[in-house]
Amino acid sequence: MTEQNTIENIFAALKMSVPILMGIFLFFNPFSHTTAIKEICFYFSIFIVLILITFKKIDFSFKSPLTLPFALFTVWASIGLFFALYKENSVHDFYTHLLKYLAIYYIMINFFNSGKRLIILSWIIIVSATIFSIGGLGYFYLVLGNNILTTRMTFQETSINIIGFVSIFALLLSVHLLSRTDLLYKKILLLFSLTVTSIVTVMTLSFGTFLGMILSILVLFPKNKKIVFLTFLLLATVSIITTLKFSPAKSRFSTNFILNKLQNEERIKIWYTYLEIIKDYPISGIGFDMDDVWHDQNLWDKYSARIPSKFRTTTKWVPHNIFLSITVRLGLIGLGLYLYLMFVYIRMSWMVVKHGKGDFIKSWGLCVTGAFVVWFVKGMLEPALSHVPAIINYTIFAMMTILWKFNSETDRQILQDQ
Repeated sequence: MTEQNTIENIFAALKMSVPILMGIFLFFNPFSHTTAIKEICFYFSIFIVLILITFKKIDFSFKSPLTLPFALFTVWASIGLFFALYKENSVHDFYTHLLKYLAIYYIMINFFNSGKRLIILSWIIIVSATIFSIGGLGYFYLVLGNNILTTRMTFQETSINIIGFVSIFALLLSVHLLSRTDLLYKKILLLFSLTVTSIVTVMTLSFGTFLGMILSILVLFPKNKKIVFLTFLLLATVSIITTLKFSPAKSRFSTNFILNKLQNEERIKIWYTYLEIIKDYPISGIGFDMDDVWHDQNLWDKYSARIPSKFRTTTKWVPHNIFLSITVRLGLIGLGLYLYLMFVYIRMSWMVVKHGKGDFIKSWGLCVTGAFVVWFVKGMLEPALSHVPAIINYTIFAMMTILWKFNSETDRQILQDQ
């Protein structure tokens, strides 16, 4: 009996270790030079899950509205490997930028499957982004010595666009949790995080970030009027102070800058080049390799030469658009399957928000919907399929799926786990 208890305790410890390891992985997601930690956490999680499944100690489920679109998209991506321009790179990225993300998604929906764990997951993301933001501000302005009044915040390893994905996700989760906690110390921590991430978000001066932030706050407004209003005042205050004191803000929000931006938008030049590539590879695309085009100057120059001279750019860029990025890699069929995935996700979100059984599910559904709006809007104007924003995307998918499961399992006591 004692031996049996020992074995069961070991399996219980293994089962508990998976969300801990995955939490560590998600915590370090935005940080550069932490690949080793993330890889250890990921592969240990996979190893432990396989052990638990083998000994039938968990009921690992693939039940999700997204499973079919994920499967179809993955099958097509695997077929595209045979037609890829850079087969070795495409195989590598098919694994690291699709299969691994799917594994993370299914681990999350199986091991963060209670109200309490969903909240813990949110706190992990908030604390991570807060430390990332504080560290970023300190490193960029104090260590590197950049002038806070004249330089937009960025790092060599983390672009301005990536910072916005991280900060706004945490900002929205902070807004939501502020409306659901009565504990003073939690409110103070959330307000601190909200302030820091707001400052960092504004300091990036990214148009995609600002647009996504405004739209997401509008999504949250129906269920969080007071907190959203206070957040809006905070962001407005930071923005006004920044605009008055921050030289790049003055120039970027000037009429001349905006008009010049519209006439000479770099993204239009990028999109023109990629559209020429799609014309040559409309069905299968060029392969799943994340870097096929922008590491090959000859390939870029070949297609850039086809477009009108005023739209040409010799600088290689990623597509800066989700749909264009998918199409150039997997062709129009891949785009169609991706649109199907988006449709199923939006339908699932609608069911959770509109027909959620209880305030917990509905309010969290709105929060996650707001996070998706930010990710999608930024993704239409900025790179959204690289590692950090992609992990955020699959985390958003997982959080909404967990809420969908709560809503579909009517006999489950969700609120007792809060």
